[in-house]
Amino acid sequence: MNPTDRRTALRAGAAAAVAGTLTTACGTEPPAPARRPPPAPAPAAAPAPRRFPGRPAEIENGPRDRPRVALTFHGQGDPGIARTLLDQAEKAGARLTVLAVGDWLDRHPDLARRVLDGGHDLGNHTQRHLDINAMTEQEAYAEITACATRLRRLTGSIGSWFRPSRARHAAPTVQRAARRAGYPHVLSYDVDSLDFTSPGAAAVVAHVTGPIRNGSVVSLHFGYADTVAALPLLLAELDRRGLRAVTTTELLT
Repeated sequence: MNPTDRRTALRAGAAAAVAGTLTTACGTEPPAPARRPPPAPAPAAAPAPRRFPGRPAEIENGPRDRPRVALTFHGQGDPGIARTLLDQAEKAGARLTVLAVGDWLDRHPDLARRVLDGGHDLGNHTQRHLDINAMTEQEAYAEITACATRLRRLTGSIGSWFRPSRARHAAPTVQRAARRAGYPHVLSYDVDSLDFTSPGAAAVVAHVTGPIRNGSVVSLHFGYADTVAALPLLLAELDRRGLRAVTTTELLT
């Protein structure tokens, strides 16, 4: 190849290289792999128990000067009923407090997250739902911590509240055991729906709406059909009276 031909070939090669670069810059190269969407964030862990200064070791009600109440549910029984009650509350814009029994969580572990993901409080109602006031302090402590262990495993926290099983009020030994387990307060109530007696939906509503007032803490239960029928009526009556159903934590904050 003579010098003139060599220079011509070099110029042609350089032009081809520049054209290739421009082609790549114009987007004709193979597309980059599509980015995977970031994983959905995990639900937040359950809030830890809080100390409310000025409140007694056993709390029965919240402030009486604000139009708010807490509907608290003992967590055991048919999981389908539990989910229906949670759905009903959320549809009405209400938030509940669920005190879960440990062996119920063993059978239905998904319900711990379901409660929290709905914006409700989740707490401890002992491991086996026995008469805790009849136990020694060490036995009571074991019942409380067994449920707390399950809550921590499922949610990262021992839950916001402790309520004694088969008792409205906790004996002094149970209060001490609860404090040792990490719960500054025992949660009682000042209004009993008596829904566990299956008196009919109208009676459940009457048992609550008769005595309820600002700051009331109401005892209700998962697992009873009367409660399912009563809850929409109860929430509608609370709304009519200007009472808002909030979590116990919010009631006291």
